[in-house]
Amino acid sequence: MQVLPSKELAPYIKHYLFLENTDRAIQKLRLFSDGNTGIVFSFQNRLISGINKETKEYLPSSFLYGQLDGFKDIYSDHEFTLVIVVFQPNGMNQLLQIPAYEFQNSILNLEDIFDQKGLDLQEKLSEGVNYGQKIELLNHFFKTLLDKKTFSNQLIINTSLDFILAHKGYFSLKQLAGYTNYTERHLERKFKECVGLSPKKFGSVVRLHHFLKLLKDKTSDVNLTSIGYDAGFSDQSHLIKEFKKHTGITPREYLYSTKKLTNNLIKTSSSLVF
Repeated sequence: MQVLPSKELAPYIKHYLFLENTDRAIQKLRLFSDGNTGIVFSFQNRLISGINKETKEYLPSSFLYGQLDGFKDIYSDHEFTLVIVVFQPNGMNQLLQIPAYEFQNSILNLEDIFDQKGLDLQEKLSEGVNYGQKIELLNHFFKTLLDKKTFSNQLIINTSLDFILAHKGYFSLKQLAGYTNYTERHLERKFKECVGLSPKKFGSVVRLHHFLKLLKDKTSDVNLTSIGYDAGFSDQSHLIKEFKKHTGITPREYLYSTKKLTNNLIKTSSSLVF
């Protein structure tokens, strides 16, 4: 289930996600970039960062993930319930006032970021008996952060993000510089600080998810090359190369060998687990 945050939090938080999984077998979950960062709260059982025949490395019950330059595999060996806070591309930077590049490709214990307040939120969410209570708790927590944050001029980033999204990730850095009247070097620096990805890397993520959107609900005889071309990929080879770079699998594997939990979190089939 996907739920919007309160109106005043919308510039910073894209939505809240509520996911449930009842499968008790070992599963591989692949997280890949959608251009946003997030916080994950896991209930019933913790997710696993690494697994082999002898040991399991468990993730914290609540953790923050930064921008991904590729994909990251996590695992589950039991049923779980997840509450995920999905930030806007520069939302985490604005709310936490910490450079986004410090979180790139990282998974951090929420306690390390919010101290005891993070643990308290985890506990309260676990006690919430319905979605309404959980949403109210999340809104209250992030409104408190919003009240404490200092002003940060994000006009250049917001304008650039609007441009990239409007062009569905298909643009040149020279075009973006001409549109914003800022130098390419300045745009690179601001994106690294506020978003955690370069403008071109963010654009490639946007283009990938535009392709996935065009792919949604298509039949089995879909022409992937044609849809890839509509999404800005020059040919089939270009599409497969970019898709695998972001997700680790081909478009056809994504279509027929995975289960989609969210836009950027998939459950692989047993044939892909080990």
